[in-house]
Amino acid sequence: MKLLVVDVGNTQTHLGVYDGEELIHDWRFATVRESTSDELGAALRALLALRGLEFADLDASIVSATVPSLRPQWVGMAARYLSHEMLLVGPGLKTGMPIRYDNPREIGPDRLVNAVAGYERAGGACVIVDFGTAVTHDVVSASGEYLGGVIFPGVEISLEALSARAAALPTIDLTPPRALIGKSTVDAIRAGVLYGFAGMVDGIIGRLHDELGDFMTLATGGLAGAVVPHCTSIDLADELLTLTGLRIIWERNS
Repeated sequence: MKLLVVDVGNTQTHLGVYDGEELIHDWRFATVRESTSDELGAALRALLALRGLEFADLDASIVSATVPSLRPQWVGMAARYLSHEMLLVGPGLKTGMPIRYDNPREIGPDRLVNAVAGYERAGGACVIVDFGTAVTHDVVSASGEYLGGVIFPGVEISLEALSARAAALPTIDLTPPRALIGKSTVDAIRAGVLYGFAGMVDGIIGRLHDELGDFMTLATGGLAGAVVPHCTSIDLADELLTLTGLRIIWERNS
């Protein structure tokens, strides 16, 4: 049985196909908030064709979307082209995780999906750091309760703000700097961004250890590969963690 899992973020959409518990394919593409169900269907069909798959090969699907306007578009796409009901992560869907949050409806669905996958992977208390549009820390207790988290602006948002407010500064890519002390403006920005975000993450993890004691720290997200090598507090990096969480939640509702 093949399961389509879709994680719609503010910047990127990450989707994959599972055959049982094995992820056999995954793709990333830019999230376009104005996409219609037909446009999403066309994009999905093209990606599947690259791997020799068709709509008919997909038996079930589940989507987590932080962009509210795209939730009905993905569900509508599945109804029209996949001929089945796509599960939508949100109220009413079983996660198997008690939520200790003032207003559970405020939790981004991707954060909850990450928490489910992180707890399954860690087998106990854990913090999941997601390097996406925002950098989020989501905290799960030893008994599997979602306790809450920490959010601050992500790497790309910070770079865009820097370029917008400082006209003389160049746009950069996130390749590692040659040294901590930059010998050029580009290297200085790279060092500031990569070591700065790594330091923020490590600082928050340190404070969480002071408050909570021992736990496992997992990292995921599209920019984890750029920042995690400069962190000292990450126990495990898994860029596919959110997709794993979607599969687990689908299994708990099937």
